[in-house]
Amino acid sequence: IRMVDISKKGITERKAKARATVTFKKKTFEKILLNETQKGEIFNTARIAGIIGAKKTSDLIPLCHNININSIKIELKIKKENYSIEITSEVKSNNKTGVEMEALTACSLACLTIYDMCKSLDKTILINEIKLLSKSGGKSGDYKYDSI
Repeated sequence: IRMVDISKKGITERKAKARATVTFKKKTFEKILLNETQKGEIFNTARIAGIIGAKKTSDLIPLCHNININSIKIELKIKKENYSIEITSEVKSNNKTGVEMEALTACSLACLTIYDMCKSLDKTILINEIKLLSKSGGKSGDYKYDSI
C-alpha cells in the first residue's frame, strides 16, 4: 500500500461535481419542510457538514492526498415529487491531483448529517446514488457522468 507519487504532475485547475439523494417517508419529509426535527434546521447544518467533509477528506480516506481547496459549494434541492433532498457538491482546486474524492465526501457527509438529524423521526431514510457527475483538469482529462 502506498500513496501515489504526484511530484512530477503539473498544477492545473481541477473541478469535480458529485450528487446524492436522501429519500424519506412522506410524514418525515413534511416534518422536515416544517422544520419540526428535534435537532433543528437541517439544510444549513448539512451544508456545513459537507464543507467540513470536503476539507477533511485526506483525514478520512487513507491514501488520499491533502490538497488546498479553492472553493466548495453545497446545494440542497427539495424534491417534493418523491419526498427527497438532492445534494450536489462542487469542489475546485489548483493542484497536482483531482478533487473527486472531496466532492464525493462532501455529498456523503451532508447526507449522513441529514440522516443523523432525522433518524429519530424515521429509521427507513435512504441515502441513494452517491455519484461523481463530472470532473475536469489533469492528465486523464474531463469526465461527465453518462446515465445508462
